[in-house]
Amino acid sequence: MSAPRGRRAPRPARVQPAREVAFEVIRAVDEDDAYANLLLPAAIERARLDAADAGLATELTYGTLRRRGTYDAIIGIAADRDPASIDPPVLDALRLGAHQLLATRVASHAAVNESVELASRAAGRPAAGFANAVLRRIDRDDVDAWTTRLASVARSDDERLSYAISHPVWVIRALRRALAAEGRGEELDALLAADNDAPGVTMVALPGLADPAEPRTPYSPAGFRAGGGDPEPLVRASAGAVRVQDEGSQLVALALARLGERTEGERWLDLCAGPGGKTALLAAEALRAGASLDANELVPARAGLVRRAVEPVPLPVDVAEGDGRAFARAHPGEYDRILVDAPCTGLGALRRRPEARWRKQPSDVGELAQLQTELLTAAIGALKPGGVVAYVTCSPHLAETTAVVREIVDGQGDAIELLDAPAALQAVSRTPLDLGARDGGLPVAQLWPHRHATDAMFLALIRRW
Repeated sequence: MSAPRGRRAPRPARVQPAREVAFEVIRAVDEDDAYANLLLPAAIERARLDAADAGLATELTYGTLRRRGTYDAIIGIAADRDPASIDPPVLDALRLGAHQLLATRVASHAAVNESVELASRAAGRPAAGFANAVLRRIDRDDVDAWTTRLASVARSDDERLSYAISHPVWVIRALRRALAAEGRGEELDALLAADNDAPGVTMVALPGLADPAEPRTPYSPAGFRAGGGDPEPLVRASAGAVRVQDEGSQLVALALARLGERTEGERWLDLCAGPGGKTALLAAEALRAGASLDANELVPARAGLVRRAVEPVPLPVDVAEGDGRAFARAHPGEYDRILVDAPCTGLGALRRRPEARWRKQPSDVGELAQLQTELLTAAIGALKPGGVVAYVTCSPHLAETTAVVREIVDGQGDAIELLDAPAALQAVSRTPLDLGARDGGLPVAQLWPHRHATDAMFLALIRRW
């Protein structure tokens, strides 16, 4: 319908494309349990953002997701209501606005006006007035004043820390216990701060197919640092022989692949393979060792990612789709080396997947630990006598790491042997790794963001007799 004569039709309010992309990704993470690190690059490409806007969209997305807990507490005070009672799209727009007001140099009027417009588009014009009022209340104080205010309402020291560093209280306590198991509880603040730092881009050059560029990573013999900007051109130029991969992920895969003597004709298995980064590295190593590699992934879409990940390696990799426990039980005594990169809380990758800290709950840990134990038990059964399984999690939570290993050791006794995982990591590392000793003397290894600038990868190596 056209506007009445003599009056101009209202001009649609504009939102900067970088903010639109950030809001789109934040909504998908909140509503669909999407992963920002997978969704954001595609959203940036689809919107055809230039380098500056792509950088802004990245900062707004990850910054908002990373500090969501702090922003929710602030929004709750400014709105005088429980954030959980706010319409989810409006709450996401408020989070995005709060991040711009309190943690960026974005002009206040732009942060408020465009966040209000996003709320209005998502939930209708009545939401605009509410969002405008809340954001203007937030903008009355700076981040230091809000930090002081939150500290005054915190019910415990851990909640005060939770508001300041934006980690759930249960995560803070789990990380404190994991560090204390190495006698390094005093490193908690450094770890939490590292979780909130944007990580640099680490690349892997698949051995035998590409050579690492400079500057090299300090530990992984296959790793190097990408320069600024989008690493995708490097990946395309190498036909996939170079790819993005955390240095910790490289190290745990190489520790298994290069453990001891490798015999021609060995059979290797990646039991929980999606999305395929470690699978591709194992495939390159298997090709050099004269071994074969199978892979299994439960989720069909992730199995497709595994197939694409191994395409650059001239080695046929059969990728099955199904429950890893069933797959392993169907192949008793067949494999020489098995990687069990088990589903976990993801608390070791909060730098890269900041939404993981809000997605999981303490109640999830027990269910995950049971699954991890069952996957590891089944994998041991699929080993040949003398074969080795690498149990890996991207979580330092003790219930997902040493507790699982202890249960396996207690249950299987002399049928298995725990190998020296720290020594295996040191053997593949370019320089010495600072690995802490564990309570009880278990020969397992834990990498840390604040100590190694990697994800917090856990490794245990178990030989079957």
